[in-house]
Amino acid sequence: MSRLFTPLTLRDVTVRNRLWVSPMCQYSAVDGVPQEWHHTHLAQFASGGAGLIVAEATAVSPEGRISPEDTGLWSDEQRDAWAPIVAAIRNRGAVAGVQLAHAGRKASTWSPFSGRRGSVSAADGGWTTVAPSAIAFDGYAEPVALDLAGIDGVVADFGSAARRAVEAGFQVLELHAAHGYLLHQFLSPLSNLRDDEYGGSLENRARLLLRALDAVTDAAPGVPVIVRFSATDWADGGWDADDTIAVARWAAERGADFFDISSGGLVAHQRITTGPGYQVELAARVRREAGVPVNAVGMIDDAEHAERVLAEDLADAVMAGREWLRDPHYGLRAASELGVDIDYWPAPYLRARR
Repeated sequence: MSRLFTPLTLRDVTVRNRLWVSPMCQYSAVDGVPQEWHHTHLAQFASGGAGLIVAEATAVSPEGRISPEDTGLWSDEQRDAWAPIVAAIRNRGAVAGVQLAHAGRKASTWSPFSGRRGSVSAADGGWTTVAPSAIAFDGYAEPVALDLAGIDGVVADFGSAARRAVEAGFQVLELHAAHGYLLHQFLSPLSNLRDDEYGGSLENRARLLLRALDAVTDAAPGVPVIVRFSATDWADGGWDADDTIAVARWAAERGADFFDISSGGLVAHQRITTGPGYQVELAARVRREAGVPVNAVGMIDDAEHAERVLAEDLADAVMAGREWLRDPHYGLRAASELGVDIDYWPAPYLRARR
């Protein structure tokens, strides 16, 4: 019996397998509205055998976008554009999720394939960024520290985006508290130097994440919620695995169902040694010590490796990104490589089934 192709249930949503698609920014939206590209990009993974497909970091407000070309869910127009994309995923048997995000001090930047780097100026369509403290990410513009009213606005934006996501048909919601974006910025002492109730102690630094989680679960009752953490900043004095374990426990108590464990992204001076499965042990430790279900990510690029991660009880699911880009039928291929007889090959593709 393959663990990778065993269904997994989140609340009342059953995912057909445990080989999932990570959220991957496409930098191809117009005013936050997803385009035909997003439809083709995401639906192909469902045809290719994915279990859960989490759409890219989708901004809860205009100023929360990483780049001007990011998708959003702050308007009904965006919600309505997402709906047929979500329907295409679900009609192909996969579960549709979306990552709700706010980029904080890493917002208003040029897309990776624009040919430019750093912050986008106001003249070029950029905006003033916000953060827990007025500390810039290396090479980016200095942000404005959020005041209490601004923090309340961020919380409300997460709730409104969650409501629109469910109205569009998304079945799973993910809060992006990783990779140096706003919720992670509040969590880490390297970017959060506040001396009010949102800074200092771990409890205070976790306050915004937990409030955003409450807003999402209130707006979308009964909908499974995943929290994505960077389990370590890979930098001295930063957020680390012990912090992640503690806050994961608190988030689970507040209604989070699952945890997506990645790492890094907060500071430019991070020191990471990458390699196949380099983040798996972080996921395994959070799973073991926090007692919560997790998925592992990070260069898990072949079926046997993914199967082994689950068989050794290091994670409950595996997310991949680049391998799905290289092969949108990674799920079908993985089943064949593991000798698993799945019943969701698309009929037009059956001639290729082994």
